[in-house]
Amino acid sequence: MLLAAASTGVTPESTQQAIGYPTLFLLVLLGALVPVVPTGALVSTAAVVAFHQTAPFALALVFVTASLAAFLGDMALYWLGRRGMGSRNGSRWLEAIRSRAPEERLAQAQAKLADHGVAVLVLSRLVPAGRIPVMLACLMAEWPLRRFARGNLPACLAWAVTYQLIGILGGSLFNEPWEGVVAAVALTLTISAAPSVWRRVRSAR
Repeated sequence: MLLAAASTGVTPESTQQAIGYPTLFLLVLLGALVPVVPTGALVSTAAVVAFHQTAPFALALVFVTASLAAFLGDMALYWLGRRGMGSRNGSRWLEAIRSRAPEERLAQAQAKLADHGVAVLVLSRLVPAGRIPVMLACLMAEWPLRRFARGNLPACLAWAVTYQLIGILGGSLFNEPWEGVVAAVALTLTISAAPSVWRRVRSAR
């Protein structure tokens, strides 16, 4: 294996990059379209691996790949949602968005969107489970695709930076990449679960 790699001039690190970036792009894109994939954990994991690599632009490539995939996935989902809003029978994508947005959270998102506009869209990607209610509120407010894109671009950039910083933190705390991956994934999953746990505790009280 090593002889083959040496003969072709391909190092294990370059192989990781050749496979890793397209895989990250596809998974984040899929996670934007089907909101069950833990995309934040994926970005943090990729950032840990990139942190331990010697390539000078590894972290920058993770940022570009993740933010671009998130933006394109959000735009595709919003376009499908607008198409569903305009059709008589709706669409399965619109129903999928509605099923992920409880009425209480949707009402809050609509009120905040009416008061603060694009700023709410930017912050929605940084709040766990905040993206879908705000996207649905934009759909119900009949935002055109171009207006949604103007707010969604900085939202995706901020999201990619946030989860990449979590990965860098995990990678800097441990010498072995796998240890940093475990720490980053645990932290991102904890952050994602915190709002739902808090709501359950509050409702129990």
